[in-house]
Amino acid sequence: MKNIKLILVLTVIFNAFQLSYSQKLITLEQAMDIALENSPDIRKSRLNMEKNKEYLNVQLALLKSKFHLDVTPFKYFREENNFQSQWYLSEDKISKAEFIISQPIKLLDGSLSLRNDFRYLDNYTRRDTISTTDKKFFNNLYLTYNQPLFTYNKTKLDLERNQLNLENATLAYSIEMLNLEYQVNQAFYAIYQKQMALKIAEEDFENQIVSKEIIQSKVEGGLSAKEELYQAELNYATSKSNLDNNKVDLENSEDQFKQLIGLSLYEDIQVSTDIEFKPVSVSLDKAVENGLTQRLELSQRQIELNTAKFNLIETSATNEFRGDIDLSLGIIGKDETFANIFDKLEKTPRFEIKFSIPIFDWGERKARIRAAEIDVESKEIDIQTLKDDIVINIRKIYRNLNNLILQIEIAEQNEKNAQLTYEINLERYRNGDLTSMDLELFQNQLSEKKMNLANSLINYKLELINMKIQSLWDFENNTSFVPKELQENIIEK
Repeated sequence: MKNIKLILVLTVIFNAFQLSYSQKLITLEQAMDIALENSPDIRKSRLNMEKNKEYLNVQLALLKSKFHLDVTPFKYFREENNFQSQWYLSEDKISKAEFIISQPIKLLDGSLSLRNDFRYLDNYTRRDTISTTDKKFFNNLYLTYNQPLFTYNKTKLDLERNQLNLENATLAYSIEMLNLEYQVNQAFYAIYQKQMALKIAEEDFENQIVSKEIIQSKVEGGLSAKEELYQAELNYATSKSNLDNNKVDLENSEDQFKQLIGLSLYEDIQVSTDIEFKPVSVSLDKAVENGLTQRLELSQRQIELNTAKFNLIETSATNEFRGDIDLSLGIIGKDETFANIFDKLEKTPRFEIKFSIPIFDWGERKARIRAAEIDVESKEIDIQTLKDDIVINIRKIYRNLNNLILQIEIAEQNEKNAQLTYEINLERYRNGDLTSMDLELFQNQLSEKKMNLANSLINYKLELINMKIQSLWDFENNTSFVPKELQENIIEK
């Protein structure tokens, strides 16, 4: 019997050594770092943020000067036309190049361009029996400016819209990070909870082994009936089944956790954390105030409201009265000889002002504007509703935290009482004053109280994290909790 016990002890030690050697020990901080790198949702959100950053770069690039060169090395066309009841043949051979420098004016939504049009024209014309040939070089240099009137600044609006899109994408990324943090914490503590349940089941199983050995020795000594041994064997089998079930639950939770943070499903892991109870002082007023001023979702709703206002501005421009001014100043030179094209320059001024005057659109513009105004009103309601939800959720979490502190204190006392009760009744069982069924009840009670304490501690940890996410204030460290990526984006802006 002693040899068997020695073998069992050595086997347990060896298995524990093997597990500690092969298992990867993961802390909560390490799990979060792995999830931020590997989570599919985080990666997609990060790509969306980078995409909107590039769109903003495009819009900023559009505000800078553009240099463009169009070259047509050779162009040929031939046509016949009727002029004053006479047919004539025209044949043209052209080579040309146009160089353009354009500069948008953000403040006025205008456009300034400098153009130089250089070309060589070889024209052959024949009318009846008369034919002429004209070969010349042309160079036209002119400065143009276009200015819209009585309408909104489209250039400025497009830039602000792209800036808001980037800010919204950054907020979405930060919110995704916060959601992931809660999910990782929840999954992490779920594994810890299963590990605790497994540990409690192992302790229960060890107690059943001791209980079975005690009753077996009593039955063999004729001090107890065989029915007691049958009950002990049943308790032993039930405890063994419960131990196996807890192992399966733990393995399932580990697989879900590894999938969440992006670890290989074939990697053996074990979580490590400090679950010691440390009450944290939480100020409800501070939580509500910070939540209403810092919550990222409120910033998103404000961006949606601003976007709706932009849409209202654009919609108001539908069928609107507007005008345009086009101004051009330039000089043109032409000659049969290239060297002489600048000898005789002629000025080519041009000025045009035009208006677009809507007369009747059957109520289209009015209906579009009203629909856009309703959208703005709806977004304003969304903001107020979200503010109310934030206050309600923070108050709920605050109440839960206070209630959980009381539950933990009670659970700690219950565990101590259950432990003392079990030890007292185990001694009574050894002395034959208690049946195995009665001892089983005290054992189950002890396991239940230990699990209740572990669950209360885990729930308290999760509610603290929830409060941090809902209020964006870390009460454990008494600091603001704004994601690093959002801080970097604010600094860049």
